[in-house]
Amino acid sequence: MPATAPLGALPTYVQISEAIARDILAGRLLSGEKLPTERRLAELHGVAVGTLRKALARLEEQGLLERVQGSGNYVRQAEDAESVYAFFRLELLGGGGLPTARMLAFDRLAKPADAPDFGPSPEAYRFRRLRFLNDQPAALEEIWLDASVAREIAVGEVSESLYHFYKSRLGLWISRAEDRVGLSQVPDWSVDQFGPSPRITCGYVERIAFDQHAAPIEFSRNWFDTSVATYVSRLK
Repeated sequence: MPATAPLGALPTYVQISEAIARDILAGRLLSGEKLPTERRLAELHGVAVGTLRKALARLEEQGLLERVQGSGNYVRQAEDAESVYAFFRLELLGGGGLPTARMLAFDRLAKPADAPDFGPSPEAYRFRRLRFLNDQPAALEEIWLDASVAREIAVGEVSESLYHFYKSRLGLWISRAEDRVGLSQVPDWSVDQFGPSPRITCGYVERIAFDQHAAPIEFSRNWFDTSVATYVSRLK
């Protein structure tokens, strides 16, 4: 089933908090650094101050921000901070960048013959998406989720963060993932908005993701534009 509409966007305050969180985790905002005033941050993100404050409150709950009454908001580095995009490893060349996505196609199909073993079903839900970082086309994604997780999935209920959707709607947690990074040719199903043309060699990531029971449940392939993005894995 082709689908050209964008995925369900996360709430605005969550998008803002995730953008700031990725800048903190990328080192673009340093521990102890004071953020601009709330009014200035609201202007920068094009939102009302109330929405901005909800984003800051979420960052404080994550342990990434300290709000000092009468002084301002200060960055904190929290090693155990949870993020919607904690498993998303692509960043802009300068670091950070808010991930968003546009669905290109969504189907339930037999698993590809070249996929590693994952999940008990012979079928999987396949998501093909164009990924953006700060509105710049950065990657193509092909994600195969084992069909045993749900009798059916409606494309309209899928959010920009698939792992958030898995957890909130399917009761599925991705506990860890194994990535293999290399080079591969852009697939023929690419779109004009993605920089490299089909069959041009670009950055490539294959991933096996494991559920909360440590069982492999998802297989994905990502082709990324190396003039826009890079793969980053931080060790703690």
